Amino acid sequence: MIKFIVALLMGTTLLLAEGFSLKSNDILGQLSNEQVFNGFGCKGENISPALEWTNAPKGTQSFAITMYDKDAPTGSGWWHWVVFNIPAEVTSLAKNSGDTLANLMPKDAVQSMTSYGKSGFGGACPPLGHGPHQYVITVYALGTKKLDLDANASPALVGYMLNANTLAKASVIAYYAR
Repeated sequence: MIKFIVALLMGTTLLLAEGFSLKSNDILGQLSNEQVFNGFGCKGENISPALEWTNAPKGTQSFAITMYDKDAPTGSGWWHWVVFNIPAEVTSLAKNSGDTLANLMPKDAVQSMTSYGKSGFGGACPPLGHGPHQYVITVYALGTKKLDLDANASPALVGYMLNANTLAKASVIAYYAR
């Protein structure tokens, strides 16, 4: 019986290891000053992390990326990054792709509004002394080639469309306090 349980657990681990996953060599549990906003009292570099995803499910037609802080004292969290219409053949984003002037985003990808009121990456900037905030960066594998939205779309509207079209999602979580 014990051999059966060990074999079952090993098989389950292998199945999970082959699943849709997201990683970033720029984020190791904590956000660095690179991913901190420059403004609102924060003095960071506002550089989006490099991201890489693997094993998207069959039928994936495009991807989307979000970065969300559920701990923001707003009653609705804080959207730091909202990107969609990333082509299905793309499996990574370079560091600083969130800078709308750097032209590092894949063709046809759209960076829409964040809670900062503008497009592109907006780094962490929790209130001083508020404690560690949890930042969730998620890649969504979508069953549609394109969301019919533009860069003026609100995070809530994009989120609604993402949830309606998601085949799978994977996340990395990091923390930051000041």
